[in-house]
Amino acid sequence: MPAAFSPHLRSILERGVVIPASPLALGNHRQFDERRQRALWRYYSAAGAGGIAVGVHTTQFAIRDPQIGLLEPVLAVAADEFSQLDGRRAEPLLRIAGICGPTPQAIREAQLARDLGFHAGLLSLGALRDADEPALIDHCRHVAELIPVFGFYLQPAVGGRVLSCSFWRQFAAIDNVVAVKIAPFNRYQTIDVVRAVAESGRDDIALYTGNDDSIVVDLLTTYQFTVGGRVVRKRIVGGLLGHWAVWTRTACNLLDQCHRAVECPAGTPLPDAAGTCESRPLEGEEANAPYRCLLRLLDTAAAVTDMNAAIFDAAHHFAGCIPGVHEVLRRQGLLDSIACLDPKETLSPGQAEEIDRVCRQYPHLVDDAFVQQHLDQWL
Repeated sequence: MPAAFSPHLRSILERGVVIPASPLALGNHRQFDERRQRALWRYYSAAGAGGIAVGVHTTQFAIRDPQIGLLEPVLAVAADEFSQLDGRRAEPLLRIAGICGPTPQAIREAQLARDLGFHAGLLSLGALRDADEPALIDHCRHVAELIPVFGFYLQPAVGGRVLSCSFWRQFAAIDNVVAVKIAPFNRYQTIDVVRAVAESGRDDIALYTGNDDSIVVDLLTTYQFTVGGRVVRKRIVGGLLGHWAVWTRTACNLLDQCHRAVECPAGTPLPDAAGTCESRPLEGEEANAPYRCLLRLLDTAAAVTDMNAAIFDAAHHFAGCIPGVHEVLRRQGLLDSIACLDPKETLSPGQAEEIDRVCRQYPHLVDDAFVQQHLDQWL
């Protein structure tokens, strides 16, 4: 029997929250640093994240290598730490475990995640690049028999593949699918997923952005389709992002602003930087306030994309993606090292300077002061 996904968890997921894709904390000798790993997860919780994803791309797929053997230990430490954090939170963290590999491997990983108390599995299809779509759907069904599934549309540049609207419509018909992370870095393919979910008739599948090049725009957009003679509207309500593994406090504030912007009644201003939204009707010149506020959020969208380009090393086809995340956390004191399991995986030439630049350019989008205020407590 699959693990249950409770109505309370579903309400959190469908409301839309920040879910950082957790990095792996390693020391200078590439050994697992449990102390700093726990500190990192405490930071995410304190920053306002609604969930944490572990064992995903940002955690490094190499943890599954038998010679490294870190998948189960890391998930077990996460389960223990999340239980402790839940005791100090108003609502539980959504526990998302990465699941990948051919079907036998994916089944083993789903069973492990379920047994450790994870709520859902983020299912990567990267290992089945040559399988046809019916085979992929069959694979997804096998995993969904064990654990609620968080679908994952991964961009081809980092191992994903193009999937049709028909695939996503069939995927949405799988009973135990609870969400989809949309991360093709492509507007056309993003719309394919949203339209497929709308056409499936499912109103209980949450849509999350993984499009690091379009985070804010994804969160502000309402998609509209005519299905069976009626209008169906869909929104991407949150994000499961490696980008949100850094500067998480400001990410949570930004998501709140986006939610308030799309939820404000017609004829009232959109939220300002503090996220406030007035309820009185506007007249005359004041009626332009919503548009000015929306333009500010679009300005922020460009800034977030610029910051992501530096962290994820877009200039070098994302070669320094994980080290870039590590570097930001190292500078803040949360990590002790930018080491990855693969010694060849490090910052690209000029990447550190690009991170310097965006931190200077957009100081309002970093959360260094928040981290410094609580770092000793988390450690």
